[in-house]
Amino acid sequence: MRVKRFVGIGLILLAVVLLLFLIGTGGKKEKTPKQEEKKENIVIGFSQLGAESDWRSANTQSMLAAFTAANGYELIYDDGQQSQTKQITAIRRFIQQDVDYIVLAPVTENGWDIVLQEARDAGIPVIIVDRQVNVSDQSLYTAWVGSDFELEGKKLVAWLHEYTISQGISAEELNIVNLQGTLGATAQIGRTKGLEDAVEMYGWNLLAEEPADFTQTKGREVMARLLKNYDNINVVYCENDNSAIGAIEAIEAAGKKAGNDIKAGEIMVISFDGVNAKALSYVLDGRISCIAECNPLHGPRVQQIIEVLEAGKTPDKQFYVSEKIYSAIDTFLQVPVDGIKFDVTIITEKDISEK
Repeated sequence: MRVKRFVGIGLILLAVVLLLFLIGTGGKKEKTPKQEEKKENIVIGFSQLGAESDWRSANTQSMLAAFTAANGYELIYDDGQQSQTKQITAIRRFIQQDVDYIVLAPVTENGWDIVLQEARDAGIPVIIVDRQVNVSDQSLYTAWVGSDFELEGKKLVAWLHEYTISQGISAEELNIVNLQGTLGATAQIGRTKGLEDAVEMYGWNLLAEEPADFTQTKGREVMARLLKNYDNINVVYCENDNSAIGAIEAIEAAGKKAGNDIKAGEIMVISFDGVNAKALSYVLDGRISCIAECNPLHGPRVQQIIEVLEAGKTPDKQFYVSEKIYSAIDTFLQVPVDGIKFDVTIITEKDISEK
């Protein structure tokens, strides 16, 4: 009888415990993994170096379009306004906000070791876009997406070399000035090297190199000064389209003509980027002779890297984007670079309308 009494009491206690549990849970069953709520959006902290050019604006828009709430992301965007100090401050703020990933478009290559170490200590992967970083430890960042800027330079000078051959222009007839980008930026370093190597290889005359900071205003200002200092300029190598447009404004203001016919006294302008519809229209009308494309659409590529990381896999350390060469001159349709032939895209109104 005593055993039955204990069993009865035990069953009563079990029933009470079960009742209290159901009351505490509202009578609902625990969720299975499939019933769990969807994961919150992945938070991205993006430090853009600024808005100095049309290329930069297109690059920013590509990132904004990729990392939307509809795609499962929350993007915290910060404009560095061409200041490394501001970018470092933004990265530290991202760390405090405990973002899932940091994307950095660095204003210059050097000076990132300490803040990237802080991000790594916080367990936040950093993805570099466009310009590169020069760090003592490559593991301070997860991956880089961007252009091969030296290759861009090689393509443009290869085009110029092919043009001189097609027109019977000797090396000593070329008198070149270089409107450089922001000094120390990866694009400036690679594009300047492409020109300087070609000058040494072909024996061209490089009259001057001055930074134009990738801007139209500075391009106009620098070109106006160079035209006063040199009366024999016939090629202007501009390290982006905005500075090229500024240079053309200065050339025309000086009563000279930007065009393809060097022998007739025109000044040839060649450039980089190819995202600006105005610059491409200048190619069509001959005021810019050739543009080596710099592809700004990094958003989808960064998104691919994050998807790889989210899947627990390791992405490639470097991801180079594909790029074209634009010209309206159809005398030759390929240029050789390091044993590889690159096609020249002959610009049309359709190409311009699509920008």
